[in-house]
Amino acid sequence: MTLSDLGERVGRAPSQLSLLENGKREPKLSLLTSLASALGVSVEELLSKQPPSRRAQLEIAVEEAQRDTVYQDLNLPHLKIGKRVPNDVLEHIVGLYDELKRRSVKPTATPEEARRANADLRRQMRERGNYFEHIEKAAAETLAAVNYSTGALSQGQILAIATHHGFTLRYVQDLPRSVRSLTDHINRRIYLKRETTLLGMHSPRTILLQTLGHVVLGHGHPRDYADFLRQRVEANYFAAAVLIPEAAAVPYLQEAKEARDLSVEDLRDVYSVSYEMAAHRFTNLAHRHLGLVCHFIRNDETGIIYKAYENDGLVFPTDESGAIEGQRMCRQWSGRQVFASPDRYSIFYQYTDKPNGTHWCVAHVDPSRERNFAITLGVPYKESRWFRGRETTNRTKSNCPNGECCVRPPADLAARWEGNVWPSARAHSHVLSALPSGTFPGVDEHDVYTFLEKHSGD
Repeated sequence: MTLSDLGERVGRAPSQLSLLENGKREPKLSLLTSLASALGVSVEELLSKQPPSRRAQLEIAVEEAQRDTVYQDLNLPHLKIGKRVPNDVLEHIVGLYDELKRRSVKPTATPEEARRANADLRRQMRERGNYFEHIEKAAAETLAAVNYSTGALSQGQILAIATHHGFTLRYVQDLPRSVRSLTDHINRRIYLKRETTLLGMHSPRTILLQTLGHVVLGHGHPRDYADFLRQRVEANYFAAAVLIPEAAAVPYLQEAKEARDLSVEDLRDVYSVSYEMAAHRFTNLAHRHLGLVCHFIRNDETGIIYKAYENDGLVFPTDESGAIEGQRMCRQWSGRQVFASPDRYSIFYQYTDKPNGTHWCVAHVDPSRERNFAITLGVPYKESRWFRGRETTNRTKSNCPNGECCVRPPADLAARWEGNVWPSARAHSHVLSALPSGTFPGVDEHDVYTFLEKHSGD
């Protein structure tokens, strides 16, 4: 049916209907009723975002594709879709366009580029004291919407936050392995895996708030790998700012500082979060509200650094691009010493003398399903007076990043063994490969789309 045909049925000029069709004018209810009657559908169907059939969906997708500059750059003549064009042909066109679009926008970062992006992001975090005012404001508005007052958020309040932002939750067992959550914007659903236990930073409520963080902060598809990293950091920050609200946590921390009894473990217990989240959240608030500089590290038992932040002058091991992640920390630092302590799961305090000064640190092993990670929060020696555990007698000396204590073996051992040993290293094939491809690196889009199609009719 042409616009002229439809115009005759509803008594309107084709030009007026064209404005409606292109979203440049909104119709009155009387015109909507006339249009629905002329087209043989209900008003609800006419207003639905869902195409009435797969054929209609394909025709719309092809028309939208041909308006995209990515498609137009191919310099192909405009394809007019007639009734005789089979569905499978349209399926092919849409599929080819989707792949063309994906390749045009996916982050294509080499490992070196990714490390540089990570180093640049960390520099930005250090310059602002790891404090993001606009995210704090977004978290405060979200909490106000569900009438939060104080203390740890209840499960009911977290569900209310999801409802407030227009989403329902679905807990499933078949969530694709490459994702922690999946957001269906068509049906306004967030899918999470049903877990029987809460696991640190990856507990269901944390994952839910991280997912909502992308929505609240208006994130679009990442433009590149640096944008992907920035969005992930911001979403994690939003989750922490909701679970440990600034308005409630700051007075608590200020009172603890005045009593010279600051502790990460108390912050963890008061707000029922993981030790890692409590330590990282402390870095968000320490400089802005407590006047403290500090550092944060997450590392495994071998000393490999997975996350790190500092604005207190701590010198991390880095590669030539300035990246910290993937480097091995000194064995004398508290993040490695905690694994050798008599009770590795207890809070571990330590002073470490380093080339540029002494740091006091508190470390704790956060157990997880896959492997254990040590979480370290540290401050310069003069700031230790504000913290619980400052009376510890644990003390080590580190000459890293360039000293013999860790990077180089002791001279006497090297003289005895060098040239007389052949270690068989574990395979590290990942160092030869590029970063995972896709708009969201590492996500298997085939599995994601198959999952959504399976559950969309539930």
